[in-house]
Amino acid sequence: MDYFQILCGIAVLLLSIYYYFSSTYDYWKKRDIPGPQPTIIIGNFTDVILRRLSIGDTLIKFYNEYKNEPVFGLFEGSLPVLVINNMDMIKDILIKDFSVFVDRGFRIFPKIEKLGENLFLLEPERWRPMRAKLSPIFTSGKLKDMFPLLIECAGHLEKYMDSVIITEESTDCRELTAKFTTDVIGSCVFGINMNALSEEESEFRRMGRKLFAPSFKQVIRETFRQFMPYLYEVFGQYLQPKEVDNFFVNVVKDTMNYRKENNIVRPDFIHMLMELKKHPEKLEKIGEYVVLKLSSSFQCYGLRFVSLHGAEFRLVR
Repeated sequence: MDYFQILCGIAVLLLSIYYYFSSTYDYWKKRDIPGPQPTIIIGNFTDVILRRLSIGDTLIKFYNEYKNEPVFGLFEGSLPVLVINNMDMIKDILIKDFSVFVDRGFRIFPKIEKLGENLFLLEPERWRPMRAKLSPIFTSGKLKDMFPLLIECAGHLEKYMDSVIITEESTDCRELTAKFTTDVIGSCVFGINMNALSEEESEFRRMGRKLFAPSFKQVIRETFRQFMPYLYEVFGQYLQPKEVDNFFVNVVKDTMNYRKENNIVRPDFIHMLMELKKHPEKLEKIGEYVVLKLSSSFQCYGLRFVSLHGAEFRLVR
């Protein structure tokens, strides 16, 4: 085989790859829907993958460009994504026609990700019945029972701020918020004092940082997961933050076992799920995996919220 044949083979391979990833990039143009030009493989989220912007800042940037349009089109990899600006259309999607738009839009990899198969990400066939059966245990009365736990955490925050004022040192408000949120989640979910405010090297805060801190490994993992799921199926198991996953799962297990052995009752999330587990008729096939994934996910997603850039907080407001 001469060099010409090798070069031709490489050229054909590259063209095939290019066509595979770009074949859908005229999707919105054919439908006369405006939108930014996508980048091969990544689509319109290059800044997110390279950690130059958060997903919130990226969406704000695109919104400002197309805010006068009722809709505009983006690409998540090669997948077309429609962004709705028109309020009437948004109401129809979220209320009137919600039965048609029930999918979360996330792909699940249960064999690879320990905490991926949870209520936030499940497909409609599973999240609907689980939500219907879980909702009755989260009554306003039971949630109000957690209020003293929030007051206790607020007291710790007040003492911490008093100490900061005395020392007259500058404080990173984002880090302060993350520590307070970690303490609140720890108290309301696990019934554990995480000491994120009082201890600079709190294990829970360290794991929270490690889970979402930008790294080359995380960039590769998120890129494969979002844009090349077939490669993620093969190599994803080598890219997982196993130490963090095992930490949160073990915390839930240890907390549940300790409460059973010592007959401890506390008005928090873990107690509600333990009560649900005692009555399997309330939720078919409920097992330890459901409790573990719900409670661990609650902790992880709470930490994720405060780990993101400021845009997400602006979007909430």
